[in-house]
Amino acid sequence: MSKAAIIGGGVIGGGWAARFLLNGWDVAVYDPDPEAKRKIGEVLSQARWALPMLYDRALPPEGQLTFVNALEDAVSGADYIQESVPERLDLKHKVYQQIEAANAQAPLGSSTSGFKPSELREGLESGGRLFVAHPFNPVYLLPLIEVVPGEGADEAVVAQARETLASVGLYPLEVKKEIDAHIADRFLEAVWREALWLVKDGIATTQEIDDAIRYGFGLRWAQMGLFETYRIAGGEGGMAHFIAQFGPCLEWPWTKLMDVPELTDDLIQTIGAQSDAQSGHLTIRELERLRDTNLIAMMRALKARGNAAGALIADHEKTLPDTDTDAVPMITIRRVIPIDWTDYNGHMNESRYGQVYSDAADATMMAFGADEDYVASGLSYFTVENNIKYLAEAHAGDACHVTTRILLGEGKKLKLYHEMRRDHDGEVYSTCTQFLLHVSLETRKTCPPRDDVANRLTALAKTHAETET
Repeated sequence: MSKAAIIGGGVIGGGWAARFLLNGWDVAVYDPDPEAKRKIGEVLSQARWALPMLYDRALPPEGQLTFVNALEDAVSGADYIQESVPERLDLKHKVYQQIEAANAQAPLGSSTSGFKPSELREGLESGGRLFVAHPFNPVYLLPLIEVVPGEGADEAVVAQARETLASVGLYPLEVKKEIDAHIADRFLEAVWREALWLVKDGIATTQEIDDAIRYGFGLRWAQMGLFETYRIAGGEGGMAHFIAQFGPCLEWPWTKLMDVPELTDDLIQTIGAQSDAQSGHLTIRELERLRDTNLIAMMRALKARGNAAGALIADHEKTLPDTDTDAVPMITIRRVIPIDWTDYNGHMNESRYGQVYSDAADATMMAFGADEDYVASGLSYFTVENNIKYLAEAHAGDACHVTTRILLGEGKKLKLYHEMRRDHDGEVYSTCTQFLLHVSLETRKTCPPRDDVANRLTALAKTHAETET
């Protein structure tokens, strides 16, 4: 079991704690704020609800969370350290000196959005292991981490840190050169500056600006970014044509990106009032749940297409604990029910039960050798009949599993019995009796399975029959 030390337990620190904890790491948190335990508890509660919904496998068993009263206790024995204290350079230097005295070996990442690593590591003997690891909120869902080693970094330690971050489902994007605000925040600041001017000049309200983003280019950026989006805009001529066509407009005085409007009391009051009118009817917790619900649905849609952040989730999912197909009955599915599987009644839609039992059948097939390579060779099993019974409601966030018993496995025939159960009390949500036939993908007709697969299936079916109670 690996240990992560989280120094600073605000929104970002809490998100870091959740990301590591839910990926099986033990986490020690140090924050002198007397409310830190409550605040992190609220972040963790939301993360426990949200993060598992991204995956079609269960996350590893949760690590142990410890709150300590001394920074030294947090970092002692830690394999990874993440600092998320307020953006004051003098405070960060003081914290680093304390960390160095107790643990001078572990990779030390800083969540800073503005300071450069050369500024952070001043005066530290072990400064080479310190780097910027700038996340995005919510850390437990959004995968991007800007990793800025900077000049003088210990390359081996930074490489180790990138592996650690990737192992918990994050995307460590290395920023090759130091620059104020790194990469992503520079874009955000540019958009923020322009938005402030649009509000100040009475051109748009806060809601109209947000609508322009979420109904338009924000959707494109979520899966293609900036340059790939504009490459398409260039048509068959690609990026070169786009720049030739639209490049001259960059000389027009459209934006005021080099100037920031003075944040007068009147402007602040205007922005605050518009924001209250836009979303003041929702609490912060309700807004967080709405945000996370939408992120889960969009990222799962990208996962289904193997694109952008979805491809990262799919890759991480392959590293998660597999099911136990050696047990009798087999455990073919372990997962959390995602929000996009529920309908207007607030429970899992009946069509999704078909998905569950299809996935359970796939796991069963893999157990006796009818795996991806077997299918690629032109042979598979097709479901010809399902008898599904719905016994209890399943809701988003429920942890569940499916047990599968082979009732028949001979010749072309495969008959399975599945039970879908809730983890915490074992209640049966649903059962399914499933009948499949072996087919040739070339002729699309039934045929005998390959001998090695047939023999393994026969042996497995015999074991299931002998252990049936």
